[in-house]
Amino acid sequence: MSERTTSGDEPRTVLLRGGEVYSPADPFATAMVTEGDRVAWVGSEGAADSFADGVDDVLDLEGALVTPAFTDAHVHTTSTGLALTGLDLSAAADLGDALARVRAHARARPGDRVLLGHGWDATGWPERRPPSRAELDAAAGGRPLYLTRIDVHSALATTALLEAVPGVRELAGFAADGPLTAAAHHAVRAAAYASVTPAQRAEAQRATLRRAAELGVGSLHECAGPDISSAEDLTALLALAADEPGPRVFGYWAEAVTNAKDARRVRELGAVGAAGDLFADGSLGSHTAHLHTPYADAPHTGTAHLDAAAVAAHVTACTEAGLQAGFHAIGDAALTAVTDGVRTAAARLGTERVRALRHRVEHAEMLTPGHIDAFAELALIASVQPGFDAAWGGEEGMYAERLGAERARTLNPFADLLRAGVPLAFGSDSPVTPLGPWAAVRAATFHRTPGHRVSARAAFTAHTRGGWRALGRDDAGVLVPGAPADYAVWRAGELLVQAPDTRVANWSTDPRSGTPGLPDLTPGGQLPLCLRTVVGGRTVHERPNE
Repeated sequence: MSERTTSGDEPRTVLLRGGEVYSPADPFATAMVTEGDRVAWVGSEGAADSFADGVDDVLDLEGALVTPAFTDAHVHTTSTGLALTGLDLSAAADLGDALARVRAHARARPGDRVLLGHGWDATGWPERRPPSRAELDAAAGGRPLYLTRIDVHSALATTALLEAVPGVRELAGFAADGPLTAAAHHAVRAAAYASVTPAQRAEAQRATLRRAAELGVGSLHECAGPDISSAEDLTALLALAADEPGPRVFGYWAEAVTNAKDARRVRELGAVGAAGDLFADGSLGSHTAHLHTPYADAPHTGTAHLDAAAVAAHVTACTEAGLQAGFHAIGDAALTAVTDGVRTAAARLGTERVRALRHRVEHAEMLTPGHIDAFAELALIASVQPGFDAAWGGEEGMYAERLGAERARTLNPFADLLRAGVPLAFGSDSPVTPLGPWAAVRAATFHRTPGHRVSARAAFTAHTRGGWRALGRDDAGVLVPGAPADYAVWRAGELLVQAPDTRVANWSTDPRSGTPGLPDLTPGGQLPLCLRTVVGGRTVHERPNE
């Protein structure tokens, strides 16, 4: 791309031309003008000539694609940054490889009070088991080590770290020589993260925001809470994001609200809602998602953290305070508790009053038709992660191992949600699955269960406009006049329309349909490369030599 800039410290108006602009305002647009932090005009190359002499900057796209910047609707920023800059076991091939990486990390970080790592997943290792405590103690050289499973709902800890948490052996979820869950996990996590210095935290947060910008992400929803991070972590992140160029950060605080005072505390933290990971249950990988019937590979139904009465109390108090509420719910029993509880709140306050707040449910994986009907009735946002299906779906994946193939096929029913009119907001839950919005759009378009697939256009909308709608903003995440100037510029191949039904695809690719195209996301192909990310009219990422 080439750029012409006039003199002046703060260019006010920019013309982008000579490319493809993905916009419902003009499906054949090749140019766009932004003025300050807003989109001013979208249209054709010929019409762009009339703007060329009156702008501060002209950016020749040289055939590149311009789209709205992505929104990742579920991120854990500090944890992601710690994984990006530290010990990440997601690529460990086996138990021995994982232990070797622990040893190398311990040698590389002699000054850390607690060694932190993430991403182990024994379901893919030949040994089919995580490291024992003795093996970890030896690999860490006797030092405190906290090591989260890929889903972050269980963790391993060395003896030295356990000894720093008084009473941990008496807490629910403690295992003598295995992964910690529930209260024991939360206590150990709090102790481990308390060791992170402000400088380490800022380094991790900057690493995540930098990586997000490199991937064309213009906004993140930080899902914080007392069982996940800390109030200090959230407020530091929001302050950093406000002070430095980068993606926008919207914070959620996952703490139960029972009265107006609780709601004020959420707002005082800078959070936009008492939502995100307010746990109704755990995760499938850790056998802690709450199910109606037992797991296929364990003789129990997981863990319930909230019942319908607690859900109703939270939603009622949040709605009365005009505050968005939300929950983490994965298993079918947890989703029943959430939908029953929100219905109870709607009966108390009136359905339209509850609908107006756009309360949200994170993950929402094991949905039944009844749950989907309730989501539509109550205007619940489904904040979902297509990367989960890519990682764990399919006939041989973790879902099938935990639930059996038949139940596993029901998970993440994106097409059914869209058909019912349920708003979707896509995210990564990073570091559970990596930041990577085009990979998520691909995963939804080529879902491992064909009946759950959606068009690339629908998936793209869920990962751009969907996140803004989940915030109550209908004017953003789309390139039309008046919208925020949050966009990304991509090197992409041929643009086309991909849909699960070939009849739709064939008509939509006909120029007469006026359907704007997107890059080819067929599995195995190269994903688009981000050349530039702009947030509020300010460039926050520019690929070198482009």
